[in-house]
Amino acid sequence: MATDTRTRMIQATALLLRRRGYHGTSLNDILSASAAPRGSLYFHFPGGKDQLVIEVTRASVAEVTERLGAALAAEKDPAVAVHHIYQSVARMLEENEFSLGCPIAPVVLDAPNDVPDLAEICRSAFEQWIGLLREAFVRAGVAERRAQALALLVESSLEGLMVIARATRDRAPLAIVADEVAALVESAVLAGKVAQRADAVV
Repeated sequence: MATDTRTRMIQATALLLRRRGYHGTSLNDILSASAAPRGSLYFHFPGGKDQLVIEVTRASVAEVTERLGAALAAEKDPAVAVHHIYQSVARMLEENEFSLGCPIAPVVLDAPNDVPDLAEICRSAFEQWIGLLREAFVRAGVAERRAQALALLVESSLEGLMVIARATRDRAPLAIVADEVAALVESAVLAGKVAQRADAVV
């Protein structure tokens, strides 16, 4: 079925991008991995490789955004939520045997500036993810500026830890940093509550 071919191409491209990035993923790689005839690529994606990669990357970003939002919404305490997020990333790495990390990091590292729409999706992805974290911290009482810094810290540490865990084939670094970052978030929340009470008294 045509739909099956399209789905196979999307799934194959998503996997290849996470392993090889944009420039390391060729049309032949995609066709071979999806067992699709060459003509089917332009039938389903008239814009060729760029259209396919953009669609796949947009879907990957949406999936991560949904999961992150759900994880933050599931816990009233953002420190607990953050700890769970680190644990979830660790499980993901173990399940794929440390072969896959962030779905857009390889694309970013490939510097796809010659595909502006793709570069914008990647830029916007980090903006969304950091924004979700910041909003969760602000809701818990953390001052806006501190919340932004903490959100950036969480996101950047997760990205770096995925690389370290893949290199060492060990989830331990994620567990260690999870405890430290969760403690920082908890401290920021407590400080925010103290400041709010002081403002209320004044």
